[in-house]
Amino acid sequence: MRFVIDALGPQGRQRFVYDNVTSSLTQGDGRPVAMPFEIPAPAPWQSVSAISRDTPGLKGGPFRRIKIQLGLQCNYACSYCNQASQRPAQEGAGRVDAFLATLATWLSVERHRAPTFEFWGGEPLVYWKLLQPLAEALRQRHPDAGLFLITNGALLDTAKVDWLDRMGFAVGISHDGPGQAARGPDPLEVPATRAAILDLYRRFKPQGRVSFNAMLHRGNASRAQVQAFFVALTGDADVPIGEGHWIDAYDDAGVRACLRSPAEHAMFRRQAFAEARAGCASNFGALRGKVEAFMASIAHRRPASSLGQKCGMDRADHLAVDLHGNVLTCQNVAAGTAAPNGQPHRLGTTAAIERVALASGTHWSRRPECPRCPVLHICRGSCMFLEGPLWQTSCDAAYSDAVVVFALAFELLTGTVPLRIDALEGEPLPDTRRDLFGSDARVGAGAVVRRVIPIHSMSPVRSSA
Repeated sequence: MRFVIDALGPQGRQRFVYDNVTSSLTQGDGRPVAMPFEIPAPAPWQSVSAISRDTPGLKGGPFRRIKIQLGLQCNYACSYCNQASQRPAQEGAGRVDAFLATLATWLSVERHRAPTFEFWGGEPLVYWKLLQPLAEALRQRHPDAGLFLITNGALLDTAKVDWLDRMGFAVGISHDGPGQAARGPDPLEVPATRAAILDLYRRFKPQGRVSFNAMLHRGNASRAQVQAFFVALTGDADVPIGEGHWIDAYDDAGVRACLRSPAEHAMFRRQAFAEARAGCASNFGALRGKVEAFMASIAHRRPASSLGQKCGMDRADHLAVDLHGNVLTCQNVAAGTAAPNGQPHRLGTTAAIERVALASGTHWSRRPECPRCPVLHICRGSCMFLEGPLWQTSCDAAYSDAVVVFALAFELLTGTVPLRIDALEGEPLPDTRRDLFGSDARVGAGAVVRRVIPIHSMSPVRSSA
């Protein structure tokens, strides 16, 4: 679908046309926008399966990413937890020996590409007695595999840090920085735990195996403040920050943590755009990666037909399983629950992997809103199993978050700041989506073009003169 973009730059107002189906970006008169960077061509894009209740997706090896859900128990109770509604239905944790006994019958991996095993809770360190033997067995069977977990850090100690280091884990530490109160207690306020977290950080950082993972929500809407918090904590100006995007709403508590009014959406967009332009959010790897990926999609005309869901769990080679051998929609659901579309989150079992059918999610192309959205290539459909009001709230939050990425990439490519966007055909976008920042004057007037976002993989195009 084509969109007209009104933008402001040093030369005044300009108009552009963007097509989210073909990823083309042209001047208002039809001339292509010249790329100011040498943007490397990505791997060839392939069409994806558009899963839905009526067109289930398949799972099959070789598997590249295996997410093992140890259970949903957690020692915290985050106010916006995406698993809270699932916990009443969780099963017992299962047995490691039984899980490993059947592993070879269903787990196929590429010969020259090691898989990644992710270990999930709840809080995975609550399941220490399961995690330790399971990870050691997988490391022995797959010496080159990646091992990864995300922890809130509250249960870390020296012995666990030693083991994680020895095993070669990559670790994400879930902490919201200045907004940690939304998660509950702060492990950094416990001296021994703080020491263990900082010890892990200092050991793992040189190998790129650690990040602090912060989520954005109404109590934590400033990336600049989050970045300043972790720089002060670690004394490292380059501290890597993972996640860093707006939460999805999985229940009423999640809705309350999302943006609530057009004014709040506009305020967040202005703030997030200004922080990124000023270089105050440069440590957020996902933000930088999305800007680079969107520019690459335009430079190399990525077709919308190649876009899977943002989580990747619609892919055949991404698998979520529990220790009972149940194949799940994703690692955040229980086998005994159903998705909002009525389909069970238990997709089948590893014992019959060829019969697993993913019917609990909906690909973006099967929703009425996504194909006519200008930030489709950035958002990629929000959560694939949400429906109804929860999906709409999540969609609205994802749009505001993605608009910031869109504007950052757009300014880098054109030297102008996009202020308004609307559909060139069909129904117009809602007012809150057409007006990107709520007020032209508060963002665009006198805007100075400053390329402050690190584009590590791209270099400016040199003049031939």
